[in-house]
Amino acid sequence: MSVHRTVLFCLLIAVLVRDIMSLMRIPLTKYGLPEVAVYPMAIAALMAAVGWFGPALLPTGAIVAVEGVLTLVLVWALMFFRDPQRQTLQDDSILLAPADGRIVDIERVDEGDFIGGPALRIGIFLSIFSTHINRAPCDARVEKITYRPGKYLNAMNRLAGKVNESNNLSLVRTSQPKDRLVVRQISGAIARRIVCAVREGQQLAGGERFGMIKFGSRTELYLPAGGNVECLVRLGDKVKAGMTPLAKYRTTKPEST
Repeated sequence: MSVHRTVLFCLLIAVLVRDIMSLMRIPLTKYGLPEVAVYPMAIAALMAAVGWFGPALLPTGAIVAVEGVLTLVLVWALMFFRDPQRQTLQDDSILLAPADGRIVDIERVDEGDFIGGPALRIGIFLSIFSTHINRAPCDARVEKITYRPGKYLNAMNRLAGKVNESNNLSLVRTSQPKDRLVVRQISGAIARRIVCAVREGQQLAGGERFGMIKFGSRTELYLPAGGNVECLVRLGDKVKAGMTPLAKYRTTKPEST
């Protein structure tokens, strides 16, 4: 495959990816810069190198296979940074999922740093194919942001939340009850960069974007454990950030006289 044909092939793939993204109407997140610009260029350069040096080293079938794999990687690199528009559920009694993925943990823990007592921890595992945008679970004020360096265990590991690199977003609900919540962004074995694009004191609306974790990760929601909160998900459930209710505050009706 000549350089000219390889470059033409790359251009056709770029047009195809652009058209696919346009048809799906899925914009790319600003949190993806500079990767969303650098990675496609690097992959295109690698494809050109395969086209230039490949004929002298590999059979035609192998070159086609390598170019095909690189094309898939190119499409995935763009799709990873997708940022679909979503209609957020408007309900003050609901705590929404802060991330896309699968529920892997639901347990009662002690969260003394911010909540100050027993808490319900709901862990969400994000695969490399999930949308990685993080969203606020409810209308809340950012009270504190705490970054902690750490290890890079597989995000499926239950210890990941304790020992991996993480970022805690400590929130106070602006609606009643004005509970304290924690959203923890956790790096995984592949994820190596946490993006948190908010500041302390900032007001967030339920479902509002506040950051992302790049390339496979884990997100946890901590809420006060009590009889007035009902967990709405089970282990293995798939959830979408800003759309899927994770928990609901029970409302008590006044007694009739």
